[in-house]
Amino acid sequence: MRTARPGLSHKHFKLDSGKIRRAQKVLRAKTETETIERALDAILEEHQRNQLVAEANERFVTSGITIKDVYGKLAK
Repeated sequence: MRTARPGLSHKHFKLDSGKIRRAQKVLRAKTETETIERALDAILEEHQRNQLVAEANERFVTSGITIKDVYGKLAK
């Protein structure tokens, strides 16, 4: 009898097979499951990067730094 790996569960979805095939090519995945796993990983990584950028932007905005427009491009 096989033992299930922790954190894995069976899910059943109705998905566009054409999208899965295209994603499989882009992600160079061998199986549909690997394709979905890689796509989810990519989304989670993107979310984490977005969070880091938002935090860095907030630190920059609240730092009190003064930006000098040496080229005169910001004033309109």
